[in-house]
Amino acid sequence: MSHRPEADCFEAVVDGLRSECAYRLSPGLVTIFHTGVPRALQGRGVAAALVATALAWVREQGLKVRPSCSYVALYMRRHPETQDLMEKN
Repeated sequence: MSHRPEADCFEAVVDGLRSECAYRLSPGLVTIFHTGVPRALQGRGVAAALVATALAWVREQGLKVRPSCSYVALYMRRHPETQDLMEKN
């Protein structure tokens, strides 16, 4: 996993295939809007690892998250320890 802040994403290259978790940064908030994993890598935990890495970064930065990607929203529902990162409405 690597963070590419110049591209606003986290990425992983597995078996020569690139996966990403893309975000938009605004003051105090990270909107994660896309998690993409090639079909050949699906079911191998790549998306979960990308999202976990992204959320750890959000926590380190003291930011909140707006999960506009359905996978990120599902991940956060399944991992209650991430709920404190959720943007307050």
